[in-house]
Amino acid sequence: MPDHALPPVTPKSPALLDGAAAAALVASYPAVSTLAQAKDIGRLDVHLGRYIALSPICFVATADKTGKQDVTPRGDPPGAFKVLDDKTLAFADRPGNNRLDTLKNLLENPEIALIFLLPGTNETVRVAGTARFSTDPELLASMAVQDKLPRCAVVISVRQAYLHCAKALLRSKLWSGDYAQPKGTFPSIARMIGDQVGMTEEQKKVGEARVEKAYQDTLWATPS
Repeated sequence: MPDHALPPVTPKSPALLDGAAAAALVASYPAVSTLAQAKDIGRLDVHLGRYIALSPICFVATADKTGKQDVTPRGDPPGAFKVLDDKTLAFADRPGNNRLDTLKNLLENPEIALIFLLPGTNETVRVAGTARFSTDPELLASMAVQDKLPRCAVVISVRQAYLHCAKALLRSKLWSGDYAQPKGTFPSIARMIGDQVGMTEEQKKVGEARVEKAYQDTLWATPS
């Protein structure tokens, strides 16, 4: 068996609820509490703004015009995510693999949602709204890292903004290290993708070298 193949299992599809049963299941949940209903303040106040300013990572959800969704991580030093005012947020589009899933989705559908994390803090911040692109020189200059400017910024008109409780991160023990996997648990990303797309051993080695160089030299700069 190839080292990237899943072990054989006995196929078994889970029983799925039909529309009426699914609706009844959802209706059976307890009513939302008054506080949970009210906590979406629809703007970035001092608490949300400070959290975002300290956060080094967020996850961005978008969808194309047909509703097909994508979620991508965005990481930067604290301060790179910009609260421009209580209804406006911006983040840099850094160099990547040029799939441009987020940007292409936003061209078709401006709806966007983000969840910000802060290492050591179990609560998160959730924001949603609509997005447009900006190449404003002053904004891009404020997002420079190692003197490297992003090619553009995504500017969000905030519709929804609130703090999310700690239950998910407490369940996952994300910051405790309890579930951290030792280095070497997985092959390199270049090797795993090589397995998935059928690369030769030589191609995998070339890919590993290319990824290592990108991680060292082009976190914020577009590869030459």
